[in-house]
Amino acid sequence: MEIVGLNRNKKRALFLFAGLLIFFGGLLAVGGVGVYNDSQQYITMHIHREPLYPLYLAVFRAVCGEGYLTAAMAGQGILTAVGITLLAEYLTKHFALRLWEELLLVALQLLPHLITRYVSALGIFLENSVMSEGLCIPLFTIFVYFLLRMLFEGKGRDAVFALIFAYLLSMTRGQMMTTILLWALLLGIRVLAHKRYRALLLCASAVIFVFLLRDLTVHVYNYGVTGYFMGNTYGQVNTLTNVMYACDEEDREVFEEGDLEQAFFDNFYGKAMEQRLNHVYAGDTFDERAAYLEAHHDILKFQILEAELSAYYFGLGEVDYYEQSSMSDEMAGRMIKKLLPACFGQWLYDYILLCRNGFVRSIAVVHPLINFAALFLYVLAAGLLVWQMLVKRRFQAAVVMGTALLFIAANVCATSMTIMCLSRYMIYGFSLFYIALYLLVREVCEGRLLWRSGQDETE
Repeated sequence: MEIVGLNRNKKRALFLFAGLLIFFGGLLAVGGVGVYNDSQQYITMHIHREPLYPLYLAVFRAVCGEGYLTAAMAGQGILTAVGITLLAEYLTKHFALRLWEELLLVALQLLPHLITRYVSALGIFLENSVMSEGLCIPLFTIFVYFLLRMLFEGKGRDAVFALIFAYLLSMTRGQMMTTILLWALLLGIRVLAHKRYRALLLCASAVIFVFLLRDLTVHVYNYGVTGYFMGNTYGQVNTLTNVMYACDEEDREVFEEGDLEQAFFDNFYGKAMEQRLNHVYAGDTFDERAAYLEAHHDILKFQILEAELSAYYFGLGEVDYYEQSSMSDEMAGRMIKKLLPACFGQWLYDYILLCRNGFVRSIAVVHPLINFAALFLYVLAAGLLVWQMLVKRRFQAAVVMGTALLFIAANVCATSMTIMCLSRYMIYGFSLFYIALYLLVREVCEGRLLWRSGQDETE
């Protein structure tokens, strides 16, 4: 039966959206709700977690009661379907793609959901999991939709919506604060290209405002939940983990003899060496050293750093969990400032190893053979981008690829500062990269066909 009042494009979008709803609904029916180690922290609104996802779950809990997790997972699936449809439809219209090409864009956006289930070590459907990624992935897709509209069409409305979704992303996962900076960088480039220099001040003011708003929102949320007007804790302990991993015994000399910081260092370092949680045990090759660090990061963090800091501050008496978390984070921050300059060379080496794995996991899986394939794809993508922009002066597909590469670089470098680059942290740029690569290859091939057609007509 014909759907009255809808043109062909709207009907296609509606059928696409319906198909995606069936797909994600089927995954939820088959796999059920995934509850994992981190899930309880979101459910209980833990001080370590950003506000948006716990609030998302709380709304469903208040509205739906006992079965709220199933309803929340269904909501994640619906939002994911909305994001995929919006981005696929927009790119199809902008690049004048055919139906099979739009279906290819949809398939590329579905791949991350299947990879995390069947290829990565996680083995889970993210959109069915009580994890912030289930909400963060569709929010990121919608952010990219508005970001590309901002770049291609230059409308202020799209810039505002892109910034709003960047803010929401930063409230879902701390690493996604990079989307705010990406928004500022790309908008700044566009403003400069059009010689609207006064708009740069507005762009900078907007970024400062959003970062301040984010900080205030986190503090207000934590005050409402815990009674303490404070930010999220544990970030400094995370960062200290990789710093301690890179330390040698003589690095204790950066502290004053006999002070508390040196006592913590001696305790951390001694137990880390006992359990072989130090760079000296990591092996010889890049692969061995990267794998060793990733395998031992959480052990060093949870079983030594967090355990020892918690035991000390709780031992002071009259200290609750939130005060202890804040004091532990403060101590970790002080130790980082003194230790990092002393072990910077080794820390930087380890950081590069983590980044390497992060770049691979952004578009593939880490494996000695696949690593070279990933490097080839990055070189190919960068080469095609430069060729199209500087030689052919064609910018459309290059803009999409430039956005993808900038986001991947920002996400990898930011994540590697505090933790290893697991697939679920890196998965956001996967679809965008391959969509951009397809659009670039398509543009290059079309250009060659037009050139050959012109040659034939001349002859």
